[in-house]
Amino acid sequence: MPTPTRVLVLSGLSLLPAMWLAAQAPTPPAAPAAPAAPANPFLLSPEERARLDQLGREDHADMLRQLGITKLRSGPNGRAAAGEKDAANYDPAKANPYPDWPDPLTLKDGRKVTTAETWWRQRRPEIVEHFEREVYGRVPANVPEVKWEVTETVETTVGGQPVVARRVVGHVDNSAHPAVAVDIKMAVVVPVNAKGPVPILMMFGWGNMPGEALPRFGNAQEPAAPPSTEQLIAAGWGYVSLSTASIQADNGAGLTAGIIGLTNKGQRRTPEQWGSLRAWAWGAARALDYLETLPAVDAKRVGIEGVSRYGKAALVTLAFEPRFGLVLVGSSGEGGAKPHRRNFGEAVENLTGSGQYHWMAGNFLKYGAAEASFESKTAKDVPVDAHELIALCAPRPTFISYGIPEKGDANWLDQQGSYMATVAAGPVFRLLGARDIGVAEDYRTAKMPPVETGLLDGELAWRQHDGGHEDRSNMSFFIAWANRLIRHTPPPAPADQPRMRSDRNSHLAHQQLLTKAKSGGIDLYFQGDSITRRWGATDYPDFLDHWKRNFHGWNAGNFGWGADLTQNILWRLENGELDGVNPKVIVLLAGTNDVGKEPGDDAKVAEVARGLKAIVDVCRKKAPGATIVLTAIFPRNDNPAVMPTIDRINAQIASLADGKAIRFLDVNPRLADAKGTLFEGMTVDGLHPSLKGYEVWAQGLKPILTELLGPPAATDHATPPTGDPSAKRPGT
Repeated sequence: MPTPTRVLVLSGLSLLPAMWLAAQAPTPPAAPAAPAAPANPFLLSPEERARLDQLGREDHADMLRQLGITKLRSGPNGRAAAGEKDAANYDPAKANPYPDWPDPLTLKDGRKVTTAETWWRQRRPEIVEHFEREVYGRVPANVPEVKWEVTETVETTVGGQPVVARRVVGHVDNSAHPAVAVDIKMAVVVPVNAKGPVPILMMFGWGNMPGEALPRFGNAQEPAAPPSTEQLIAAGWGYVSLSTASIQADNGAGLTAGIIGLTNKGQRRTPEQWGSLRAWAWGAARALDYLETLPAVDAKRVGIEGVSRYGKAALVTLAFEPRFGLVLVGSSGEGGAKPHRRNFGEAVENLTGSGQYHWMAGNFLKYGAAEASFESKTAKDVPVDAHELIALCAPRPTFISYGIPEKGDANWLDQQGSYMATVAAGPVFRLLGARDIGVAEDYRTAKMPPVETGLLDGELAWRQHDGGHEDRSNMSFFIAWANRLIRHTPPPAPADQPRMRSDRNSHLAHQQLLTKAKSGGIDLYFQGDSITRRWGATDYPDFLDHWKRNFHGWNAGNFGWGADLTQNILWRLENGELDGVNPKVIVLLAGTNDVGKEPGDDAKVAEVARGLKAIVDVCRKKAPGATIVLTAIFPRNDNPAVMPTIDRINAQIASLADGKAIRFLDVNPRLADAKGTLFEGMTVDGLHPSLKGYEVWAQGLKPILTELLGPPAATDHATPPTGDPSAKRPGT
C-alpha cells in the first residue's frame, strides 16, 4: 500500500474545496509496513460479554413486560444434530408449514392491485405500515439533525488506482440529551481520474479508510476474488465504508445509547420504536445526505450493500429510503430475504430471543410468544414477509446474493427460501415496468438454479456464488449488472497504469496463477495475453503438448491470460504473480489487445509502447536477476490495416533492448511477408497462432534459452500447468 498524502481538516466541509476530488494524486513514495488489523469488535472479554449480556437480558425482559409476554418459544439451535432438542430443521419436506404467503398485490380489503398507481397510493403504504409497526419499527419524528465534518483527506491508491479518500464524521445534535453522543463515522473514496460524477456503493461495515486493515473473523477462507473496494474503483465507481457501530450498537445493551438511545433520552424503547436494522438504515440515509453535497458523486446512482446482518440492513435501507438507487443484499437470512414463514435453519424465534431482538421492533417479539396476554403467535401471524420487503425495493435494481454451505454460507440462512421470496417479489417488479428474475414458476415450487447460475437480466437479480459468507465473490457480477442498468461505462485506464480485470473468471485465473507463483520451481517465466496463455494451458491440449516438447527441462511456467491489456498484466504483476518466483528468464509477448482491430495514430503507438515498457520495468524490479526476452507483437490479419501500427510499436519497443538484461526477439518475418500478410497456416483465426505459428516462436526462443539456461534437463520441476477456470465451471 503506497504511503498516502494526508491533509488534516479540523473544521467543517466549507473549508475543504470541492475541487479536491478532481486533484491528481502525486506519485507516492515507497510503501510502509501494513497497519495491524483492528480488534475484532465481536470478540470481547468474558467479563465484558457477561456485562453486555446481562444488560441486554434486562432490556429484553422489559420489552416482554410491556407486551404482556410471559414465555417465549426457544429458537432453533443451528449446532444441534438432527433429532436433538431444538435442532434446526433442514428437511425440505418440513420447510413450508405455512406455504401461502401474503399477496403483495392484494389490498387489505381483498381487492387486487392491477395498476402502478394503486401500488404507490394504497398497497405500498399498507405494507410499509405493517413493517414499521410490527417488524422493524418506526423512525421517530424527533431525530436530531446531523452536521458533517471532514477530518482527514488522503490521496492514495486502491488496487493501483489513484483515489481521494475522506474520513468524515457526522455529529448528531445531542443538545436535548448531552449524556448520549452519536458521531457517525465513514470513509468516502472516489477515483481521481473520473471524467464526471461517479456512482457510489455504500457498504455497511467499519468506516475504514484505504490501507486500514479490517478485523479478521476466525479462520474464514479468503475469497478467490479481489477486495470489493478494489473491484469498484477499477470499474470507475467510488465507495463508502459506513461504521454501523457508530450509529447504533449491535446488542440489546446499547439500545439506551446510540441514535435510538439519543432520541429516547436514554430511556428504553416502546414496542413500535425502531431496532438496530432500521437505525443503521437511517444512518445510511444521513450519509447519503452528505454525498449529495459532493460534485464528484452521482447522488442519483448510489447503492447500498451489506452481508449477513448488514445484508438485512441493506435490504431494509432500499425498502425505506427512496433516494438509494440499487442494492446488493449479501447472505441476509432471517430478517432479510429469508421468509419468516419458512421452517428451515434460522427462525423468527431466534430474532425474538435476547441475543438478536435488538435488530427488530419490540412488537416483533409477539411472534415468538408461547404464552402472553394475547395468547400465542407464530410466524404465520406476521402480517408481512420477506418477499414484500424485496417488493418495496421495486422497481429499483435489487440483487440477492448468497454463497454455498460448503464454504461457510450455512444452510442456516435458507438460500432456497430466499430464492422463493425473490420469485414471489417478481410480480411487483413487473407491475412497475421492471424485469424480475425471469422465473415463471409459482414461488411454492420454484427451485434454486445451480450454483453460479446468474439470473441477471432484470432489475431483480439472483446469483448464488461458490464462495462463503460474503458477497465479494459476486461483486464482479453485481458491477456488470449494475453498470448495464445505470448506464455506467468504466473510464479507460492509461496503458502504463495497473488496472484490474472486472470479470470473475479473471479473478479466479489470478488466484490460480498466484498459487503457481508461490509453488516455486520456475526458471522460465512466460507472461502475456491469450497468445501466450494458449500455448501452455490445460484447455488447449494440443498446444500444451507442443509447449512441453519444446520447454520440458527448462522448468517453464505460463502466466499469460486471455484478453489482457498491458494495464491488466501490470495489475497481475503488481499483485503477486511474479513475487518470489525469481525466474532466470522472462519471455514477454503482449500488446495486441491494446492495438485492437483499428489502425492507431502516433498517440496510440506511444501509449502501447509505454505500457510494454512499464511491464518490462516491473519485471526488472521484481526479478532483477532475470533476462527479459521481449517479443515483437505478432502480425494479425483480422484487419490488415493495423499492421503499420504494429510495426511502429515494435520499432519503439525494440529500443528497450540492451542485448544483455533485455533481449528483443522478432520472429515476424517467419510468420508473415513484408506487408504483414500471414503465411498460410500460421494462425487459427488471423490472430492466434496455430501449432505451425507456435513452432516459429519456439524456434526463435530456443537458441536464446539454450544460451541463457543451458540445454534442457531430462527432468522438469516446474509447477503443473493451469487453464481457463471457466472450462471446468459451466454456467458462469
